[in-house]
Amino acid sequence: MGAVALLLGALPAAAETIRVEMGDVGYKPADISAHVGDTVEWVNNDFLAHTATARNKEWDVMIQPKKTGRITLKRAGTIDYFCRFHPNMTGRISVAE
Repeated sequence: MGAVALLLGALPAAAETIRVEMGDVGYKPADISAHVGDTVEWVNNDFLAHTATARNKEWDVMIQPKKTGRITLKRAGTIDYFCRFHPNMTGRISVAE
């Protein structure tokens, strides 16, 4: 039993999908925490198109009204992002190993 518990403890955590809603020209929640391998899913509830664009240019996701876009996080660190169409619309992802 102890060996099984040890082996199970060594397994990486299952990847999660973290949902961010877009509406009223904002991301909700604006700040999220995630792990490498997790997926961030943006759901555009607005009548306007939005983007989720990494400030470091690592990714740029276009999300049409009433549609969903996603990325899988590849590295640890802090990623600031914004909407190219609405620059005051900002968010941050803190990614742990």
